[in-house]
Amino acid sequence: MKKIKIMLVDDHEVVINGIRTVLKGVEDIEVIEDACDGDMLLKKLKYLTPDLIMMDLSLPKKSGVEMTRLIRVEYPKIKIIIFSANINEESIFDAIKAGANGYLSKDASREQIIDAIRRVMEGEKVLSDSISNTLLINYIEKDKKQEKFSEKKVDGLTKREIEILKLIAEGHTYKEIAEELFISFRTVETHKNNIMYKLELKNTVDLVKFAIKNKLVDI
Repeated sequence: MKKIKIMLVDDHEVVINGIRTVLKGVEDIEVIEDACDGDMLLKKLKYLTPDLIMMDLSLPKKSGVEMTRLIRVEYPKIKIIIFSANINEESIFDAIKAGANGYLSKDASREQIIDAIRRVMEGEKVLSDSISNTLLINYIEKDKKQEKFSEKKVDGLTKREIEILKLIAEGHTYKEIAEELFISFRTVETHKNNIMYKLELKNTVDLVKFAIKNKLVDI
């Protein structure tokens, strides 16, 4: 099995050690190195090639947003997840705009962290639950004049697809959905991909917005 190679970037050793502990024993994920700031990260990237970097937003010298921009230019294939206690809207948008593939709050659970890493490596944009809810509520308030998702599209989904759509929109991980519905992790992924195709959605955030606007879930 090919492992997802990860580098951790945070100026607090306790955070680095905490993430290492969370990911220890996960068979498809391996922490290969860490760095305490952006300069150290750039030096190590000259001889290491991680698949994904988990990085704090508030770093000494260069911020996580600045480092994200630099990495996007120099190492465009590396995925980036911002892992931060700072979940204000402006910081999140700045990070995603700079090229981050995901943004997790530091209160994210072990399952959420592992799930986010895997999903980002599969090409998704991922936000942790607390961030998603905050951004979506603000988005809906600001976006009332823009085109709405058509309710007619719901009719094209099967009963099981609607069930899975609701669970994803409520913030459940693939593993949690699989356990609740007594199906495999891969079956959940397949249903989710079918839903995205039928609804012509680009990512999970769009899927959640669709569910909210069509009153499939409450906020």
